[in-house]
Amino acid sequence: MRIQSYPVIQPLQPYIKLICTMETDGDTDISNIRVLPDTCVELFFNYTSTPVAVIGNKLHKRSIVTSRMSRPMDVQMRKGTGVMAVCFQPGMAYQFIKIPMDSLSDATVALSDLWGNMVLDIEEQLSAAHHNDMRVNLVQNYLLKQLANGKESQAILRCLKQIQLSGASVSVNQLVNDTGFSQRHLSRKFQEYVGLSPKEYLRVSRFVFSLNYLKKYPAYSLTEIAYQSGYYDQAHFIRDYKVYTGCTPGQVLQNEHILY
Repeated sequence: MRIQSYPVIQPLQPYIKLICTMETDGDTDISNIRVLPDTCVELFFNYTSTPVAVIGNKLHKRSIVTSRMSRPMDVQMRKGTGVMAVCFQPGMAYQFIKIPMDSLSDATVALSDLWGNMVLDIEEQLSAAHHNDMRVNLVQNYLLKQLANGKESQAILRCLKQIQLSGASVSVNQLVNDTGFSQRHLSRKFQEYVGLSPKEYLRVSRFVFSLNYLKKYPAYSLTEIAYQSGYYDQAHFIRDYKVYTGCTPGQVLQNEHILY
């Protein structure tokens, strides 16, 4: 598989983590890959006639949106696939999709179910483009138009920033006090904008931070990784890995078909 990243234009940088193209050659499909939850939403724009991928046990033929909030997804890319992937920052897809994000949590759906017939127009323009730089410009210009009609919750944005800066060590009570919301109202807002409750989001975020430690410090012991990631003990650390990956931390390190 060929993966090529492209610069995100300045107005979209607060919302989009990554834009890349993913293209497969050869005579066979790509082997199954387990992609771990990262609290991010991704759009995959298909610019070929080839189906995008088998996710779970379902074949997705056209452009899709995936939301890996709290469960892994098993993905098999199809041979001859060409897609443009847009990965949003946590909590930022709502500005562009404009439906409660908890309705998409841990799901993969056709993008046309959300954006209607305009998705076909986008796919046709992408297919007709002569090179991927043109495709990137087309997608980013469209997303800019969507952003112009969106709305943000400054309180939720502050919560997400606080969680990021603290390494997910902030408590729900601290978030409640800082926003002035009731815990129930904060939970509703998180589910609407992010796709998870604050408690669930903190738990998955801590797991994601631990994955970064695993990748950055492969020589560290798993006990040290758990401690540095803010886990109370190794039992909680192992429990979360089994929930979010289906494997132990050691198995995640050794399995080349797990992507994180």
